[in-house]
Amino acid sequence: MVVVDDEALVRSGFSFILNAADDIEVVAAVDGPDALAVIRALRPDLVLLDIRMPGVGGLDILAALRDDAERPVVGILTTFAADESITRALRDGASGFLVKDTDPAHLAAMVRSLVAGGVVLSPEVSRALVEGYAGRPDLDASRRVALLTDRERDVLGYLPTGDSNAEIGRRLHLSSATVKDHVSSILNKLSVSSRVEAALIAQRAGSPADRR
Repeated sequence: MVVVDDEALVRSGFSFILNAADDIEVVAAVDGPDALAVIRALRPDLVLLDIRMPGVGGLDILAALRDDAERPVVGILTTFAADESITRALRDGASGFLVKDTDPAHLAAMVRSLVAGGVVLSPEVSRALVEGYAGRPDLDASRRVALLTDRERDVLGYLPTGDSNAEIGRRLHLSSATVKDHVSSILNKLSVSSRVEAALIAQRAGSPADRR
């Protein structure tokens, strides 16, 4: 994975914490101007990307990566709850949002979840986005969820937990491929393009995950 942040202390801190995990390797830690070249050269599975940097910002990097054939999973690093920048990052395909003061004990698990296809939303970010989802307060989340089959609602209920397809499959006694098919159908019926957006709709609608 690659860590992108304009502060050397943040880069070194994240690298130190994550490299301590046996199954995680930070192959580069760079600032904004070097990020695109490094990411495209190394082709990491995951990029942790600071959303606000002077010069070349995280949103510009995310937008540039959007159409790459081998696009990495991108988790956004932020110090604030939500604003139009997080909304744009969501629409440009970010797979998760982590505040920079995330408990180090939880950081490796969040990275594993992102790489496995799960959703990661720090509570601070999640609350703000659920309250005013992507600038669309008129979104009828309950009405959209009602379009899903019972099994699709079961799968949707686990998206906010950050579980991967394999983990959801184990919980629901389904194959990972079947869960993947259900997720694709969910995205289509909810008219969203990412698991993060679907997870936010699930939270706004009071999904089964909220009652577990």
